[in-house]
Amino acid sequence: MRYSVRMLVVMSIDSLIVLSAIFIGAYLLYDVSGLWDNLLVVTAIVLVITHHIFAYIFKLYKGAWQYASTNELLRIFYAVTLTILVAAAVQLLFFDVLYARALTVTWMLHILLIGGTRFAWRLFRDHYMRPKKGLKRTLIIGAGAGGTLVARQLKGSPEAELRPVAYVDDDPTKQHLEILNVPVAGEIGDIQHVVEKYRIEHIVIAIPSMKREELQHIHEQCMETNIKPQIMPMLEDLINGKLEVSQIRDVQVEDLLGRDPVELDTEGIADTITGKVVLVTGAGGSIGSELCRQLCKFDPSEMILLGHGENSIYSIFMELKNTYTHITFDTEIADIQGKERMQDIMKKYRPDVVYHAAAHKHVPLMEKNPQEAVQNNVIGTRNVAEAADTTGVNTFVMISSDKAVNPTSVMGATKRIAEMVVQHLNRTSATRFVAVRFGNVLGSRGSVIPLFKRQIEGGGPVTVTHPEMTRYFMTIPEASRLVIQAGALAADGGEIFVLDMGEPVKIVDLARNLIRFSGFGEGDIGIEYTGMRPGEKMYEELLKDEEIEREQVYPKIHIGRTVNVNLNYLNYLLKDFHSIPVEGLKHELLNLASFKPEQEISLSEAR
Repeated sequence: MRYSVRMLVVMSIDSLIVLSAIFIGAYLLYDVSGLWDNLLVVTAIVLVITHHIFAYIFKLYKGAWQYASTNELLRIFYAVTLTILVAAAVQLLFFDVLYARALTVTWMLHILLIGGTRFAWRLFRDHYMRPKKGLKRTLIIGAGAGGTLVARQLKGSPEAELRPVAYVDDDPTKQHLEILNVPVAGEIGDIQHVVEKYRIEHIVIAIPSMKREELQHIHEQCMETNIKPQIMPMLEDLINGKLEVSQIRDVQVEDLLGRDPVELDTEGIADTITGKVVLVTGAGGSIGSELCRQLCKFDPSEMILLGHGENSIYSIFMELKNTYTHITFDTEIADIQGKERMQDIMKKYRPDVVYHAAAHKHVPLMEKNPQEAVQNNVIGTRNVAEAADTTGVNTFVMISSDKAVNPTSVMGATKRIAEMVVQHLNRTSATRFVAVRFGNVLGSRGSVIPLFKRQIEGGGPVTVTHPEMTRYFMTIPEASRLVIQAGALAADGGEIFVLDMGEPVKIVDLARNLIRFSGFGEGDIGIEYTGMRPGEKMYEELLKDEEIEREQVYPKIHIGRTVNVNLNYLNYLLKDFHSIPVEGLKHELLNLASFKPEQEISLSEAR
């Protein structure tokens, strides 16, 4: 129904209700024949007019009746009360009389009938205007705000295929109660019993604030019932309008790993980003593209999306341009290995902040191609950093890796050397140069989870290098938020920021979880151990002993000390690395990356 037509219908109904209320009140209390003078007529007219005025002020005509709630009732109370008060004032001012009892009865009838029509429509719609057959009997885990949102959405949507029949919640004050006519049937520990008692066919987890450990425990209980649970969107996504309550999704292994997200210093970040020109290298990659999405939330004036792959840059450009129409977006297809090209781009845009996400990160591939790793990860980083220095960029944030700590691989060594490059440049530049380290990113290109999923879809086996292999994990959005927060925390520059990523996860446990998530038992999909690959470490670290600062610079974020750089050795290596054989270059890279502050390596020793 069009809004104008709907408005006319609602106003007509309300007018009839107001007139009925005043005449019924007068009929019940007085000799009606004696009241058919100007007093009753004028009072009725005043009531109708003032009701519509206050109904408009309190937005009674904008509310959707099918979602009528106590808030709607409160607005009705205010509108009706003020309407009666105006009518009483008119009686006193123009007729010098006040029919208080009639107005009191009118007030009560007015509220009862106006509120009743709203809730009657909701009741009719909920019970008679949606199909009842074929809906899956659904258990909602969590009877708080999240669970109520889910239940209300499922009950109020004709398209919903789920029917809530029970909640479980650990809050003792909610036990044996009914919320939206759905009973709280037990605690979370009673999931299996409730599933059997209520013949549950579907489970929705609706506790957005729960920690990952709690989600793991709930998920394990749900899997024991042979029902794969789903989860409601995060409240952050609901508030931002990215998702609706109805967009319930499967629980992913990413939900169970990593650690609880860090709350951001939004004011500090806004001071760094809002209204500024921001450049992101590697903007088409999994980290770079998410970094751009997160940055846009802080309203930069202009975003420069720089990358080597035209398709990926075009994709993120179109996504952001359609979402953030008030921000200017520019694209640059360029290779960070081109020094002059980086200088030209920096001079063209003169960004305030640069986020350097472009890098080679695949460990086995870089073991076979160390020259390319040096060219891209080290020299490419130096090109971008020197261009930032030349053009007076305020803050330069480099994305590094936990593999840069005591590196055993070419990739890790080149990332550590890149850190050395920006830390050294920070000593002579007005630009603040910082680096951010984090562990493996779930779902990023080349990460282990997409590989495991493909292997499971192919019937297995899932390949794991070693049963004791462990890694830190975090999600792409969280990694991106950390990078942005690090840029805001940069003080004098030269810092290495590290996220407290909680406990590392065994890769074999991750594989088992994915197999179970995919609906297979332990005997259905096998796990095969292939042996450690060249350059791999059994365990990852986030800070070397000499880098560690005991105190956190921000909740869940540590800061590493600046360490010295053997500049002669570094310059020698970057000048002559093309002429060094592959195995020799690997040795030189690891030697330089492992340099300690008290260590002095002469050029002859380096050779």
